[in-house]
Amino acid sequence: MKALVISVDLGEPDYAAHAEEFLMLASGAGADIVEVLTARRSRPDAAGFIGSGKVEEAAALVKATGAEVVLFDQALTPAQQRNLERQFEVRVVDRVALILDIFALRAKSHEGKLQVELAQLQHLSTRLTRMWTHLERQRGGIGVRGPGESQLETDRRLIGVRVRALKERLERVQRQRLTQRRARVRGKTLSVSLVGYTNAGKSTLFNALTRADAYAANQLFATLDTTTRRVWIEGAGQVVVSDTVGFIRSLPPMLIAAFRATLEETVHADLLLHVIDAASPQRDEQAAAVNQVLRDIDAHEIPQILVYNKIDTAGYEPRVERNEHGTIARVFVSALQRSGLDGLRRSIVEFGGEPTGNNAFDETVQPE
Repeated sequence: MKALVISVDLGEPDYAAHAEEFLMLASGAGADIVEVLTARRSRPDAAGFIGSGKVEEAAALVKATGAEVVLFDQALTPAQQRNLERQFEVRVVDRVALILDIFALRAKSHEGKLQVELAQLQHLSTRLTRMWTHLERQRGGIGVRGPGESQLETDRRLIGVRVRALKERLERVQRQRLTQRRARVRGKTLSVSLVGYTNAGKSTLFNALTRADAYAANQLFATLDTTTRRVWIEGAGQVVVSDTVGFIRSLPPMLIAAFRATLEETVHADLLLHVIDAASPQRDEQAAAVNQVLRDIDAHEIPQILVYNKIDTAGYEPRVERNEHGTIARVFVSALQRSGLDGLRRSIVEFGGEPTGNNAFDETVQPE
């Protein structure tokens, strides 16, 4: 689908990274980006976000390029979206709706699909006006995957009924997870969750650690459903390892709520492996975004080991670093090349297993 991307610079210091990330999101949703229009604003315009002049420029670009959808890299209010669609005469999809669309595209499990539908309906419920009448015959494409396509013509009452039903079904899933978790606690099984910014290589690392075949690709939100495997690690015994959905800056609030069941594996983990893309120039900002989501879901007090992945690209050597208390704080690995994994396994052993006594970490160094 041909898409015009409108990138808005609000004076944020990391605007370039924000804009690049949005283009990756758009491509991941299947957009054929025909043009990128950049607008600078000190603050959003109440009516059209980018101001009347830029709206006219964008409308002209829509006609000139034959764009079928306009993608905004910021969140729009329902009024702004309605006004822009009247001007452009094509669908307008903001950042929140685009992320929801990708989630609808990628969710594979029954639970994941339920969570996506709940988030989409909650987002849609704020935008049910006659703004959609000129789009009634347009089907498919970016912004209307999943329930969006069938629910646009329903009213808030019917959506409310469906939302309540979805919440009840997700609560049942949570209860099932709780039962499974209690069984693990009784068996004294160490629970480890991989968390990290989207595209940091979590699923590749998960596969390397557990010899599983979870889907992994060089794209944002390649996998959405939590995958859990048991793995035997010498010194720690049976360890339950979970690969969770990747995080992103400014994650839509309804997604945090809707994916609470999936993130339960993170909330109740004994140890978090916070996977960081060592080759990314924005790795510090991405790590901060992950920690913010962990605070949002009350998982910020769970012990963390920072796992710097993709060292083959970043030019680092495999190693383990300790903090001033002698506790392992950082591990440098390449999940793709499977280097440094022994150090990571030994880090898990030191956290959850019995001390070996010899502290034999060949790769161990103190932080610089």
